[in-house]
Amino acid sequence: MQLETLLPLGKVDPGLREPGTPLDIHRVADDARLVEALGYDNLMFEETKHDPYVLMALAAQATTRLGIGSAVAIAFPRSPTVTAMSAWTLQKLSRGRFILGLGTQVRGHIERRYGMRWSAPGPWMREYVQAVRAVWHGWQHGEQPRFEGEHYSISLSVPLFDPGPIEHPRIPIHLAAVNAYMSQVAGEVADGLRPHPVCTPRYIREVMWPALRRGAARAGRSLDGFAVSIKPLIATAPDEASLAEKVRDVRARVAFYASTPAYRAAFELHGLGELAERLKHYSRAQRWEEMPALIDDEVLHEYACVGTYDEIADKLAARYGGLVSNVEFSIPVANERDAEVLRGMIARLRAA
Repeated sequence: MQLETLLPLGKVDPGLREPGTPLDIHRVADDARLVEALGYDNLMFEETKHDPYVLMALAAQATTRLGIGSAVAIAFPRSPTVTAMSAWTLQKLSRGRFILGLGTQVRGHIERRYGMRWSAPGPWMREYVQAVRAVWHGWQHGEQPRFEGEHYSISLSVPLFDPGPIEHPRIPIHLAAVNAYMSQVAGEVADGLRPHPVCTPRYIREVMWPALRRGAARAGRSLDGFAVSIKPLIATAPDEASLAEKVRDVRARVAFYASTPAYRAAFELHGLGELAERLKHYSRAQRWEEMPALIDDEVLHEYACVGTYDEIADKLAARYGGLVSNVEFSIPVANERDAEVLRGMIARLRAA
């Protein structure tokens, strides 16, 4: 679970567990109520070890104000009609608080984990979003869905499987992205963009925002109200002594991301293509323990926000203010003192 804060208006999405602590699905409702009480605006669920749509239903049922969304659910293994039904149900359950965040996954997972054929993800995602919206339109207006594309042909709805109209039919769709093309697709067809954590402020400013504008211009639409939500790489702790361990963890994460070819563009922009290539060879040789040492402090601070609890909110505001709309951020909450510290951080972010 991730919590999110809006800069500068104040939207926050959290993760209240210590890193590495398994999610307890029996506590999702209680955690969601706590998140709402802390003053967060959104609670976002990723698709890793549990079905995010089940978890989002538990959270939606337990709350009244909190936005509920996926950050992200994997699109391609699900038919657009299946995703449309899950989102429609959650939007009705939450009374209009649902955000559908979609991602593509990389080729290896689509082919070897999901057993599907790979296709160029940008055009595929554009069509996917259009197909989902066509299904929604049909349900809301009592019409047969009409969508014809390269990947999907959807033209049938019968009363038994038609949920009918809902009170809040406009469901925001946010797309996860790293490269410029997917950012352009988001600008064309989506309501929000979710840059990968490896996307630096400079990368978002110089690559992603221009691509968003190109996409919006191509579709003849405005980006007013468009959301850009980032889950930054963050190392934070109560004091400098305990911060060192968090820094080691984040340094390893940066090294891992740099070794991943799909994220290469975010490193090449900063002149780090050779470093990324070297780390790719280290990862293929399973030299995982050696990789973090290749991330010096300059590279670390380019890709991660580092600071103690009394510093981190101001650093996040300075790093992302005016650039993105939403920042996912939290600290582990084990007691009321932790909760009070987090409330103060949220207030400082909103005041930024």
